[in-house]
Amino acid sequence: GDFCRWQLTPGLYHYRTVVADQFTVCLRRKGQTVYQQVLSVERPSSLQGWNWGFCGHYAFYHALYPRAWTVYRLPGQEVVLTCRQVTPVIPHDYQDSSLPVGAFIWEVENTGSEDVDVSIMFTFRNGMETKEDHAGGHWNEPFILEREGHSVRGVMLHHCLPINSYTLAISAREKVGTTVTHLTAFDPDGTGQEVWQDLLADGRLASPPGKSKPTEKGVACAAAVCASCVVPARGQGTLELGLAWDMPRVHFGSQEREHQRRYTRFFGSNGDACPVLSHYLLTHYKEWEEKIEAWQRPILEDSELPAWYKSALFNELYYLSDGGTAWLELSPEDAAALATRPGLSQHLPLLQEYGRFAYLEGQEYRMYNTYDVHFYASFALAMLWPKLELSLQYDMAAAVLQEDSRPRLYLMNGQTAQVKLCNVVPHDLGDPDDEPWQRINAYLIHDTAHWKDLNLKFVLQVFRDYRFTQDVAFLWDMWPVCLAVMESELKFDTDEDGLIENSGFADQTYDAWVATGVSAYCGGLWLAAVCVLCRMAEVLGEGQVQQKYAAILAKGTEAFERLLWNGKYYNYDSSPRASSNSIMSDQLAGQWYLRTCGLGEGASEVFPQGHVLSALRTIFELNVMGFSQGTMGAVNGMCPSGVPDTSSLQSDEVWVGVVYALAATMIQEGLVEEGFRTAEGCYRTVWEHLGMAFQTPEAYCRKKIFRSLGYMRPLSIWSMQLALEHRAAREPPAPVSS
Repeated sequence: GDFCRWQLTPGLYHYRTVVADQFTVCLRRKGQTVYQQVLSVERPSSLQGWNWGFCGHYAFYHALYPRAWTVYRLPGQEVVLTCRQVTPVIPHDYQDSSLPVGAFIWEVENTGSEDVDVSIMFTFRNGMETKEDHAGGHWNEPFILEREGHSVRGVMLHHCLPINSYTLAISAREKVGTTVTHLTAFDPDGTGQEVWQDLLADGRLASPPGKSKPTEKGVACAAAVCASCVVPARGQGTLELGLAWDMPRVHFGSQEREHQRRYTRFFGSNGDACPVLSHYLLTHYKEWEEKIEAWQRPILEDSELPAWYKSALFNELYYLSDGGTAWLELSPEDAAALATRPGLSQHLPLLQEYGRFAYLEGQEYRMYNTYDVHFYASFALAMLWPKLELSLQYDMAAAVLQEDSRPRLYLMNGQTAQVKLCNVVPHDLGDPDDEPWQRINAYLIHDTAHWKDLNLKFVLQVFRDYRFTQDVAFLWDMWPVCLAVMESELKFDTDEDGLIENSGFADQTYDAWVATGVSAYCGGLWLAAVCVLCRMAEVLGEGQVQQKYAAILAKGTEAFERLLWNGKYYNYDSSPRASSNSIMSDQLAGQWYLRTCGLGEGASEVFPQGHVLSALRTIFELNVMGFSQGTMGAVNGMCPSGVPDTSSLQSDEVWVGVVYALAATMIQEGLVEEGFRTAEGCYRTVWEHLGMAFQTPEAYCRKKIFRSLGYMRPLSIWSMQLALEHRAAREPPAPVSS
């Protein structure tokens, strides 16, 4: 129940539990305060005038993003509090989903025989317990906004900085039977006696008029809002509180350009939106909940789906909004630049309508829209906010055509190469500590112009997005870019056997796992991309291209089977290294995408179905069940002897997003039980055994060592949902044990 992870400055995280940001309950019976408690188990060194240390035994928490419930049984008081958190993250909604707001709806149940006067006090610090809190010049002011018969009261906390200033607002809805009071300012670094005693006296706050004075240097401030109502004996009551944060104009680290956030289209960019945002929040959250319930209900009520899967599916979506996310309006200067560029006819109108969207590879891996990883994560955007996926794809297509000739020293090989070549897909669209979209490829480890997977993943995602949206204009816009990146990729087919070769370094998303010669991962992606390009050409009536790549596909599939198939699965690569016969859990990534695109079987079969099933069963037997007794998902690499492949750091890891993709592939191919068993190991490990809820890592090992908390790739769980939906459309789904 802490406010502990902050990302107000785009893409930059600050991890700290802010002590003053709390909910406190006050109970009064017959005019006397009988109970007053901070609803936190902590016992901090500041605000020691407050009653801390709520016993965690009396509380429990449940989450289905974007909602959560915390239940508090107040010991000895015959009162149960349920705090319901609601955030407007709503599929196919491109307005309210952008809003910087959250509601805290407190349901109060009085099981006793006496009426009880219940107050919930919401306190919040003006800042995040950083040095800027003490810079001076911050101030608070109360507000009241009455519209359409609804009244909302609160306090705004103005945090004044040279750049990226913001205003916070805590608020409550005033209605018949509910009183809202406030305290404009108190010292969050002191004992807190003034606010505590104010509430203790009568269950209300003093509500002084006027704004507070700007803080002196070295002094911090906080504010409080209190909602109160009488709950009758054996009755119920509801108190509605809200939080809003308004940082409308932002700068990235370079401070070169000013950007406006998406929500400013609806609520303005002057920095004065908090009262209106707060009012909108507390008068619309019920409508949002209805939409969220309508979206989630069919999955939650499906008795054949296990409970852990329902939790994982919705809760992993946290990363779309908490992935260092920047959803911005297109700036006038960028709009002018796009208007002069040839091609990509829908780029400008799409961004003008839906904005620009970026999220980090990971909260610790600070690169926007890392494309080799978005390949896995993109199912969440493509299925739930397809216009944002198209926006991202147009930005990536434009980046393909860019060139950046500046020299850069790459860390892995110590060699210098230019930052970006034309007609290759970049690794990412930039670092939030620099200027994203303007300077791309922030990744410094390898020169990704020589990676084998990025170009292929672009082609595969373009066709998948076309299949989802049926947007022919999008496909026409992407067609020349797809041709350009496939031509760039052809140079990696050094022996002209229709199959690309890896170059003896870690030249793909597994950037510490060397591949040499033909590899199952990149070779499979290549064949899938060639197949998809042929299908694109067929849709667009490009017969010559279709003929050219159909011939390449015929040669390549023969070479792939001859060089890699060993009778049970596809070898990791065709090199003479001892680990070349490693069983890679991700060896069928190409088949995964083909089936997603409605291909990969029948006339469009690329990988023989018998081989696909054999490989999946081998992976399940060894990488899943042979690794930690099947309780931790699938290890990336496994030796045929049943020992994890330790030839690299990454072969010995479990990648959560890869496991979810593997599970989706199993479901696509009819191995439903195996798919759920595989994915369950990751969920249990991350969300239960490691305690990493809402910070799913990229990777972990059997020894429970983890890497990169808060990561993009696990959003691939939505490909499992897609596989289930496709399967249900074809035949009745198989029952799944819980």
